Amino acid sequence: MEKINAWKTYDLGIHKSCMDFADDYKEFLGSCKTERECVDWIVNEAEANGYIELNKAIRENKKLSAGDRVYCVWMNKSIALFEIGREPIENGMNILGAHIDSPRLDVKQNPMYEEGGIAYLDTHYYGGIKKYQYVTIPLAIHGVIVKKNGETVIVRVGEDEDDPVFFISDLLIHLSQEQLKKPGATVIEGEALDVIIGNKPLVTDDNTDSGREKKEKEKDAVKKSALNILENYYGITEEDFESAELEIVPAGKPRDAGFDRSMILGYGQDDRVCAYPSFRAQLEMHDLQRTSCTLLVDKEEIGSVGATGIRSRFFENAVAEIMNLCGQYSELAVRRALANSCMLSSDVGAAFDPSFASAFEKKNTGYLGKGMVFHKFTGSRGKARSNDANAEYIAHLRGLFEKEQICTQTAEVGKVDQGGGGTIAFILARYGMNVIDCGVPVLSMHAPWEAVSKADLYEAYRGYKVFLEGAFLTNL
Repeated sequence: MEKINAWKTYDLGIHKSCMDFADDYKEFLGSCKTERECVDWIVNEAEANGYIELNKAIRENKKLSAGDRVYCVWMNKSIALFEIGREPIENGMNILGAHIDSPRLDVKQNPMYEEGGIAYLDTHYYGGIKKYQYVTIPLAIHGVIVKKNGETVIVRVGEDEDDPVFFISDLLIHLSQEQLKKPGATVIEGEALDVIIGNKPLVTDDNTDSGREKKEKEKDAVKKSALNILENYYGITEEDFESAELEIVPAGKPRDAGFDRSMILGYGQDDRVCAYPSFRAQLEMHDLQRTSCTLLVDKEEIGSVGATGIRSRFFENAVAEIMNLCGQYSELAVRRALANSCMLSSDVGAAFDPSFASAFEKKNTGYLGKGMVFHKFTGSRGKARSNDANAEYIAHLRGLFEKEQICTQTAEVGKVDQGGGGTIAFILARYGMNVIDCGVPVLSMHAPWEAVSKADLYEAYRGYKVFLEGAFLTNL
């Protein structure tokens, strides 16, 4: 089955809408490089579009009804947004679920040291990365430092033109004979991913010190200089790193790619290229038959664990609270609501890469420019850790998207024995709801800079809107 290229279906008006949507997405992508930044940005947009915070609604005992819009933030890293539909929530919801965490380097809790006149931050990589891709590129630091008094200091350095950037060094080619004999997985070791943050020692004008005192001051003088800057700018000490969450990410804004500007190159597109159109689709819904929900969650890249991952019960608890405010709560009603829901796990797929064609099975792979990609199952090898969507559900979706002329394609994650990957789909499916993975194909997935097609992004946005507006039978 040959799928048509989405660009061929666009007239001038749709082409302009596609390019404009991509420009809006690039603004989001460049502004939101961490989960916290995504949640802050989304909350601001949501409130400007009539959403109210769930805890506020609970405190005020607000009665919710059709058309009301509510959001729930969990630990500033995950968010669920709901628009109440005309039907009882017990009949099920239409749910979009994406993740807003991405592979990166995390700063350790005791990170600062000096070696050879260079000051470093020690890191621990997060998610699946090729470690060698992070050396010798400009890096930025994003995150928060929370002091003992509860004050939160926001850190974002390396993005503005006047900001300094940071980097990880690599061995010069002239001395690399032994290094280049290593496999790609170990050519750069995890403990070598230490970020260079300074080279200038702290200088004092005090000439009254004895020789011994001067030597003591000279010890770790570059590290002390960096700490002095942090104290002057942020009012923090070295001990404050113990309660910090600092992420090292590629510096720089996303860019158009190709002479035709048909693609976007940028950091964190897995999975923000699905999170953004999911959120935009949610914002633009009105007068819905079924309650719509968009879930944007943390920790997917490390197994969806922890209090902010989808394995926690924050989503289930939010549904219960909302049904209570709608006057529809019972434990049985919540269970029925979740079981009767339908979901698109809006996560990315692996785009076919002709440079590495042997890793793909060409008949069953996603291609740039051919629209949103469906994965009936993900997992690895024997479909391990996979959600395997029901044929009846897929048939219903096919009819829904074909009616609205949404460009779609189907895919697997590479050849059967090549590897694989997972999403949040199988975790939500444990409620008994119908779930299928549906997102945007990505080139160079998990690299510091990933590439997507603007047409695929736009088709995902169109498709997510159609899905949220759709009518679904329970227990398809």
